[in-house]
Amino acid sequence: MLHALLLAVVALGGAAAPALALEVPPLTGRIVDAAPLLPADRAASLSSELAAHEARTGNQVALLTLPSLEGEPLEDFSHRVATAWKLGHKGTDNGVLVLVVPGDRKVRIEVGYGLEGTLTDAKSSRIIREEIAPRFRDGDFPGGIAAGVRAVLGTIEGTYTQPERQRDGAGSIGDGTWDIFFIALLVGTLTAAFIGHHWKGGSIGSVLAFALAFSSGWVLAIAAAVLVLVVTSALTGLPSGGGRRASHTFGGGFGSFGGGGFGGGGGFSGGGGNFGGGGASGRW
Repeated sequence: MLHALLLAVVALGGAAAPALALEVPPLTGRIVDAAPLLPADRAASLSSELAAHEARTGNQVALLTLPSLEGEPLEDFSHRVATAWKLGHKGTDNGVLVLVVPGDRKVRIEVGYGLEGTLTDAKSSRIIREEIAPRFRDGDFPGGIAAGVRAVLGTIEGTYTQPERQRDGAGSIGDGTWDIFFIALLVGTLTAAFIGHHWKGGSIGSVLAFALAFSSGWVLAIAAAVLVLVVTSALTGLPSGGGRRASHTFGGGFGSFGGGGFGGGGGFSGGGGNFGGGGASGRW
């Protein structure tokens, strides 16, 4: 009798487990602000911009904010929402979802198949890093959301430019490229010194070997650094392959979706678009 009771409890627990998964909220508009993070007037204004973008380009961009993911992996849940909402149009798959989760300090831009070549993983990551995260760290959620969404729209339309403070100048090198340059200099100098070894022969030969090593080292180092910059720039601009990102698990305490949250743009619905996991995730 006790054995049968234990089996029944285990069976009931297994049947209830899938119900613990975070539910996908209904698509009530281009903005579903369940956190909530946006004042009504800012949400209405941003929703109008999204509608105007769709009218111009046919692309569907939507925003979802949640208090927490309740332990769901960010990338998996974002993909599940975008797929369930069917953002974009069937055949063109031109949809984008911007997901903001303040309780987990996480944000993701989920990109449909058809826009992965324009809104690449690298560009999505840059938008999060340069437009959204700095404002979120300052507590400006409305400003970060608006800047991020507008950067997404501008990137798709080809009108977005990086903030001046983030753009590398004509003579500047960033993101660790100086380290690469000096490594290239060292390798170039050692290589030239090896070549100059064959010139040794008395004091004149030693001076000549040193001069050859010094000048050749700079030439080889500069050539290597330029090659690194060219390759890095080319790789940054390549279209995304649409591969799924690694999942991360986060805790939270958000319950079920209520009726709250702004859903501007009544009558809005997805057009049958599909997603393959392209985009980028970030935190602040």
